[in-house]
Amino acid sequence: MEDFNAWLSFPIHGSLNHDLAIRRFCPARLEQEQGGGEWEEILNEIQFCSPSDDSTSTPCLPASEVDEFVDSFINLDHCKDIDDDDYQSLEKQQSSFDYFQDGIQTFSMVDDLYGDVMMMMEGDDQMEMCGSVEDFGVVDDQTTMVPSVEEVTHGVDQGLHLVHMLLACAEAVGCRDTRLADSLLTQIWASVSPFGDSLQRVSYCFAMGLKSRLSLLHNVNLNGTFNNDTMDVSLIAREEKLEAFQLLHQTTPYIAFGFMVANEAICQAAQGKESLHIIDLGMEHTLQWPSLLRTLASRPEGPPKKLRITGLVEDHNVLELDAGMRVLVEETRSLGIPIEFNMISEPVKPSLLTKENLDLREGEALCVNSIMHLHKYVKESRGSLKAILQALKKLGPSVLTLVEQDANHNGPFFLGRFLESLHFYSAIFDSLEVSLPRNSPQRMKIERLHFADEIRNIVAFEGLNRVERHERADQWRRQLGRAGFQVMGLKCTSQARMMLSVYGCDGYSLACEKGCLLLGWKGRPIMLASAWQVNNASNS
Repeated sequence: MEDFNAWLSFPIHGSLNHDLAIRRFCPARLEQEQGGGEWEEILNEIQFCSPSDDSTSTPCLPASEVDEFVDSFINLDHCKDIDDDDYQSLEKQQSSFDYFQDGIQTFSMVDDLYGDVMMMMEGDDQMEMCGSVEDFGVVDDQTTMVPSVEEVTHGVDQGLHLVHMLLACAEAVGCRDTRLADSLLTQIWASVSPFGDSLQRVSYCFAMGLKSRLSLLHNVNLNGTFNNDTMDVSLIAREEKLEAFQLLHQTTPYIAFGFMVANEAICQAAQGKESLHIIDLGMEHTLQWPSLLRTLASRPEGPPKKLRITGLVEDHNVLELDAGMRVLVEETRSLGIPIEFNMISEPVKPSLLTKENLDLREGEALCVNSIMHLHKYVKESRGSLKAILQALKKLGPSVLTLVEQDANHNGPFFLGRFLESLHFYSAIFDSLEVSLPRNSPQRMKIERLHFADEIRNIVAFEGLNRVERHERADQWRRQLGRAGFQVMGLKCTSQARMMLSVYGCDGYSLACEKGCLLLGWKGRPIMLASAWQVNNASNS
């Protein structure tokens, strides 16, 4: 179970219909067909959360199709050396899954339709360690023995059982069936591990998120909400998160891809300009700027005579950023670029985004840079994002660069969001399985200090505390278009492909979709990068 090729080929391009998701993945149907065993005692307690009116309900799929869908989570690449008959039987799962994919894509949510969402916070203060490496069947990286048919079958069965339990637990949590969710989560801990294969690792992170959300259900108020002041949104120290982010930047192309595309767009917009001003929304580091400075210094027309970078930062980031900026200033002296750094310790909001507050000057080429930041302002109504985008448009930037996770993690219903995020992060963990050994300290930090924190926020939180509200490229295109921006053609596709070739992994993919560049893993989009200009023909 080292990766999920069959499953990762399943694209979820729209929001899941809540009733469809619950009925298709309701584990009660597994109990009906399988009968008996541990599932009969646990899963027969699940209550359907779908509407009682059968006339408006989506027809149920047979439990066998649910099995086949879950079966696609398991990687079958390591079955190449087994008997042809066994392999052909495993291949049938993909054809059945294609049928399921066609069916689920016929359903979509109405844009901007949001239901009532309960406010939830998470209160666990430490991550659990469940068993030793040997307990989860993790083998040494040096082992080269090909698994037997029996071992492969056993591994697939274990993976199926784990994913079934995750989906069942997520449904029980979504339905506020705390007794059933607690029982399922107890079983899940026996099958997950932060040291195992990619499925066990990503499942561990999602189990932690479910545990966090479940802990809130035990302290619900009479009005159905939770005390948001009792629990921390993040349990990871800022220094640890920054270290994990730097490791992710060094070992995978996901962050470097965004930096490269954004920097190329900035250089493209600044072509022929002698003075350049970059507004960095939510600046947390200076990793992006060394490569930009080198590119500007090598321009045919020569480096700009003046470069200003203004970072909109949080208060606790100021000292670290100030040190990083001083290092960059020293480096730029040899490049012949006069550079000026400024920091504004205020949250990004429309009242801040004015020419006076940002000290905009005549003759400057203004570039607004957003690296995985604007999604934090989406919220349920998108009113906050709309106001920020309109304020940015009034500044008249030459370019607005946007780099985001290409995923629908802002659905109004918990179960659909859980399924989408499980797809998304499993693809990322699968790519880490190829890039780094299982015992790599760097990999463990990336997974547990960076991605686990994102997963916890998506799964456990609601309302203002759920800030990881990633959306797909088409949704960003729609929101930016409504705010008066139009996509700017990018000229760095060949550079992006060359960059990916450096990592030596065949799984990374690059695609261009209506002006946006998409970086994916085995066909599953992970990151989007785009550049936008003010549409002069649009209404103010």
